[in-house]
Amino acid sequence: MRITKSLVVVSALVLFTCAIRVLAQSEWTVTKTLHIGGEGGWDYLTVDPQTHRLYVPRSTHTMVIDPDSGKTIADIPGQKRAHGVAVVPQAGRGFISDGGGDGAVVIFDLKTNAVLGTIAAQPDADGIIFDSASGRVLVVSGDKGVLMTLKPDLDPRTGKLDPPIELGGKPEFLAADGKGNVYINLVDKNEVVGVDLKARKVTARWSVAPGGAPVGMAMDTKKRLLFIGCRNPQKLIVMSANDGKIVAALPIGAGVDATKIDGDLAFASCADGSLAVARETSPGKYEIVQTVKTPAGARTMGVDAITHMIYLPTSEFETAAAGARPRSKPGTFMIVVVGR
Repeated sequence: MRITKSLVVVSALVLFTCAIRVLAQSEWTVTKTLHIGGEGGWDYLTVDPQTHRLYVPRSTHTMVIDPDSGKTIADIPGQKRAHGVAVVPQAGRGFISDGGGDGAVVIFDLKTNAVLGTIAAQPDADGIIFDSASGRVLVVSGDKGVLMTLKPDLDPRTGKLDPPIELGGKPEFLAADGKGNVYINLVDKNEVVGVDLKARKVTARWSVAPGGAPVGMAMDTKKRLLFIGCRNPQKLIVMSANDGKIVAALPIGAGVDATKIDGDLAFASCADGSLAVARETSPGKYEIVQTVKTPAGARTMGVDAITHMIYLPTSEFETAAAGARPRSKPGTFMIVVVGR
């Protein structure tokens, strides 16, 4: 009887612990707001995995921010329309995609934040990441419909991009599988294309239906699943990177711009002030397990894989006329921090 009672107690404790863990997985909330200020718009936010610094393009300059204090460590000048930042710690360099004018990639030193040089690129240089498998920084050009690549250790004064790879549509963002393949959203074609970086050609072309206008892209490399944020219809598409099969199409808010992976969770940030949290609830079944209320305009984000904190840039907005896009109030730029 004593043994039986002990087993019952132990079993109850195990079930209770498991229940608490499941609940804890979905308890995400805004923990604080970093009031940064400064002028300019914003786009993709990047977190350095080693220093935890935040890199935030602000149109003509890129801010480097300490997420603990909220202080600006540096402000990198010299861009026309900055979009994103790729950090390559092993090279000691960062790379800013500048889509203004003829397009460029600005190279800076990660320690000093000094600009080392600017490499000519295609116009509308937009989404940018580093792929360790190919050893290349990858940048897409929306206007030209190409993928651009460059070595992170190239001479910033004389170096050039590799020959561009034609994609057959307007790319937005991209994700690499760590095995020499990269997957890219084509927002105007409602497609994802797969590119073999060694062969330097498109090897797959998959529809995102029932989603449309795909913009955000992230990848669970272990399960080989792509998480694609679509604006019209508004869906978080879960797609197999093996064959393009749609695993799930989950409802999300309006104006999605970014998707991210952290462990077994996927996030989709939307301009309507919602952050969708999705996970696999049973084998092969994905669901939205929580929608976090965030300020309006928090459409992009960066995730720190070590601290598991999520950073979403936004600002306060002026009251807009019917049908018009709201304008940011000067000096109100902020970064909203979401955590468990």
